[in-house]
Amino acid sequence: MALMHRLEMRQGQSLVMTPQLLQAIKLLQLSHLDLATYVEGELERNPLLESAAPDDGSRNVSLDEPAPPGGDGLDLSRGEIESAPDGRIDEVFQDSRSDFAEAPAERAAGDALAVSMPAWQSSGGGGGFDGGEFDPTANLTEDENLRDHLERQLLLATADPLDRLIGRHVIDAVDDAGYLGESCAEIAERLGAEPARVERLLGLIQTFSPTGIAARNLAECLALQLKERDRYDPAMAAVLSRLDLVARRDVAGLKRLCGLDDEDISEMLAEIRSLDPKPGRGFGGGPVQVLVPDVFVRAAPDGSWLVELNPDTLPRVLVNQAYHARVSRTARTDGDKSFISECLQSANWLTRSLEQRSKTILKVASEIVRQQDGFFAFGVTHLRPLNLKTVADAIGMHESTVSRVTSNKAIGTARGTFEMKYFFTASIPAASGGEAHSSESVRHRIKQLVDAEGPDDVLSDDALVKRLKDEGIDIARRTVAKYRESLRIPSSVDRRRDKKLAALR
Repeated sequence: MALMHRLEMRQGQSLVMTPQLLQAIKLLQLSHLDLATYVEGELERNPLLESAAPDDGSRNVSLDEPAPPGGDGLDLSRGEIESAPDGRIDEVFQDSRSDFAEAPAERAAGDALAVSMPAWQSSGGGGGFDGGEFDPTANLTEDENLRDHLERQLLLATADPLDRLIGRHVIDAVDDAGYLGESCAEIAERLGAEPARVERLLGLIQTFSPTGIAARNLAECLALQLKERDRYDPAMAAVLSRLDLVARRDVAGLKRLCGLDDEDISEMLAEIRSLDPKPGRGFGGGPVQVLVPDVFVRAAPDGSWLVELNPDTLPRVLVNQAYHARVSRTARTDGDKSFISECLQSANWLTRSLEQRSKTILKVASEIVRQQDGFFAFGVTHLRPLNLKTVADAIGMHESTVSRVTSNKAIGTARGTFEMKYFFTASIPAASGGEAHSSESVRHRIKQLVDAEGPDDVLSDDALVKRLKDEGIDIARRTVAKYRESLRIPSSVDRRRDKKLAALR
């Protein structure tokens, strides 16, 4: 049988994930801290990129504004990926620049929004010191960590070189919470020292501040603090030996253990609650990362909401075209020309990606404000049920794009700073068939009911269900229990016991 050879041409579609597309998707879901780190790496790697000094003013930008000159605009407005044989990102992300007025979703009352983006300086250069004269001593200080704090006290407490050596190893075994993570026997074996000497140094370190440091367990930590207050007696020692009863608030069991009455037990428990179970947490944790909003929302005089990007969270980079022109003229080898071309292409992609990232965040945030208008006006009780699909359909984006935008982002409001994910809540049906309730607003109502309880009218989960149904919220008992536990509210039995103990004081 003879073999036949022939040529065939077939047309098909395939998913193309170019490096530039992956970069655009990655930038969209990064937090502003991760984005700043990424951009700093690109500034070091790419000689054609430079930092741009921020401008003091701001300019209103329409979301329909075309991309900057010098290349096709990067539009992340749709997450649906289509065929792109040449890998062009403007063919992968389909253009969807419809104005808010054309969005199909219903608008809440007072839906007028003004959106603005900060202006970036269009010329000038590199990285300099923004905002004033350079202070060479500004970065020379650092927060004191726990290890240095304890070692300074050790140097004052003993002059013996061997004791200092053993003491440093004991301090090294103390974790960030302030507890000894290694036994004295293990430290002695590692150093070839006498276990009694290690125990003695541990006892010395346990006298250092903060009180309770280098304890081997929670009971010892609390005992050290009580000894300093001169409150450690046999009854208190008995209570600390049964912290499981304290955790369960088993007053009857503690009374049998100590032979004391309710008033004495109540005072002892109050004393224990005033102690610090993690004495080392004030050291060595580094600076606290404050939740910085990516978007600000504020009320306008006419009753609408102004939505604007936070310029402090936006990297400012420019492509130095003058430097590119100069080095291009001096390039001789193919390798040099290829490197310069790749740098220019990468720099243009990055600037367009950052610009489109800002527009996309602003568009999603503006729609969240429209959907949750009641929250911004009246508070958490007016939070509406909302999901990703509702926002995606309203602004012509894909759900996956909205999910990336809302990850690791926050909105600053007059009521505080909230993660974008906070505004997406499940739906709780209304008892009378009316408008559904947000799960977050139901949680808030449960907390209000619990806070209003008295010692003689503590509400059980069944009673909470009845109260909520009377208010038009159809909710199951297990859902109430789940919400109560997520709010760290004890059971009705524990709450009743705590309120009665508080009333005895």
